[in-house]
Amino acid sequence: MAKPRKPGGPKQKLSPTAAAKKKARDKKMAMTADRKKKKAEKQRKRRKAGSKANGKDFDHKRRKFVSVKSNRGNQGKGTKKESGKNYKTK
Repeated sequence: MAKPRKPGGPKQKLSPTAAAKKKARDKKMAMTADRKKKKAEKQRKRRKAGSKANGKDFDHKRRKFVSVKSNRGNQGKGTKKESGKNYKTK
């Protein structure tokens, strides 16, 4: 039987210095204007959607709530070519 997951998901095995640097990088990224805008939009949408949003993520490209699985990796196309011009939605 598999070990139960810890709250917050699996943790990377990093040295204390690497973990501190990653924490700083993550914080800096989360506080960019673009991320703040997306977080605020997500809050507004989630409040408005009510129970329709339960267990789902908001996809900023498709502009709707979709399953978590569907909202990862650009529908199987990966994120390598994601620049705006090369990305096409279904």
